[in-house]
Amino acid sequence: MKKRFLIIVLSALLGACSFKRIGPDYRTPPVPLPAHFKEADGWKVAQPADASPREPWWNLFHDPLLNELAPRVAVSNQNIAASVAAFQQAQALVAQQRASLFPTLGLTGSATRTNVANAVTPLRRVRVDLGAAWEPDLWGRLGRSVQSAEANAQASAGELATATLSAQGELVTNYLLLRQADAQRKLLEAAIADYQRVVTITENRYKVGVAPKTDLLQAQTQLSNAQSDYTGLLSQRAQLEHAIAVLLGEAPSNFTIATSDEWRIAVPELPMVVPSQLLERRPDIAAAERRVAAANEQIGIARSAYFPSLNLTGSGGGFAATAPGLLSNPTSIWSLGVVLSQPIFNAGLTKSRVAGAQAFYEQEVALYRQTVLEAFQSVEDQLIASRVLAEQETLLATAAAAATQAQDQVLNRYRAGQVSFLEVVLAQTTALNARRTLLQAQSNRQVASVALIKAVGGGWGTASSSAKDTQ
Repeated sequence: MKKRFLIIVLSALLGACSFKRIGPDYRTPPVPLPAHFKEADGWKVAQPADASPREPWWNLFHDPLLNELAPRVAVSNQNIAASVAAFQQAQALVAQQRASLFPTLGLTGSATRTNVANAVTPLRRVRVDLGAAWEPDLWGRLGRSVQSAEANAQASAGELATATLSAQGELVTNYLLLRQADAQRKLLEAAIADYQRVVTITENRYKVGVAPKTDLLQAQTQLSNAQSDYTGLLSQRAQLEHAIAVLLGEAPSNFTIATSDEWRIAVPELPMVVPSQLLERRPDIAAAERRVAAANEQIGIARSAYFPSLNLTGSGGGFAATAPGLLSNPTSIWSLGVVLSQPIFNAGLTKSRVAGAQAFYEQEVALYRQTVLEAFQSVEDQLIASRVLAEQETLLATAAAAATQAQDQVLNRYRAGQVSFLEVVLAQTTALNARRTLLQAQSNRQVASVALIKAVGGGWGTASSSAKDTQ
């Protein structure tokens, strides 16, 4: 009778309280979204259609070796491996929190042997008990703990995606800079060959007394400077190759990228995107928003401490004088217990925890909004950079062509004895610098496009999107 009464009381108590959730329900914090990007002249509004997994955006550069290297980052990069482990840890914490929603069962067994004075035989006793304990989620504290852990795991997934995108972007940037170094190397090799011919011509003119020795010294100085630049360029390329090796999880001594003389600079076309899509595409924004959701659940968890907690325990078992007796004729023991606790006074501890949880939530909201604002800033920066660099490339191409033509004309006039060799040196130096500056601007456009791809969350359109060839 007592057992039935206890079950009825517990059922009524659970039925009255188990669906009450303490704390605020989560809503995504509002963020003011601009209607369009300030620096996005000519961009059209696009319907949100991009979903994970995204296309391999590095295909936009149409480089077979780059298409081979970039996917390896997600597999071999050690920073990404650390992020994967952190994500797995977050998933394990979710499983731990979910386990708290269910009863726990434990089985214990014991055997004792006691010698009593003047007894013929020792006393033996074997006992087995099965115990259970459960904390009903009366105020939603346990459920919110699970939701908080799930939100943190989702944030960890976003951080993993962010780390992957960052590492892949760094590899693509380093690879493009390495190929630009190859193009610079080819340009300097051609210039050095030209300068060597000029040194030969000048030396011959000096020997026959047509040109002064200063012309020969200037020609040799120009050649040595170009050779010095060439040596420094080789060092820069080697360092880029080393950086790519580390991003791929390899020792630099075991990794080599062959030089290329036929690299054509392809710049991806700008995408069509609207600001609101950043909230869907960028993994760092998604991670920041999930941190806000996790912080929101902590408010409810802290507030639940104002209310009583309930713990149910039960056990059952048996004991016998011998092990076979447990199966044939055991002595049974069972018990049920209810523990109801209600905080009365804790010197404001619960209140301070609620205030701390609320403040932490406000902090995460501010960080989320700051992440969104910085994302918009990043896109605006790369948009203006892409536009200006495109304009600069056109102007620099014109300047390089004019400087090359002027160099040829001055050299012909020098051979005819119409100008001094100083004018030849100046014309050649100007032409080489103009060609190198043009190549640098073309490379800068590629690097800016990589930064823009990262700013919008990784790629746009399909992998087969067109790219402009600037050569």
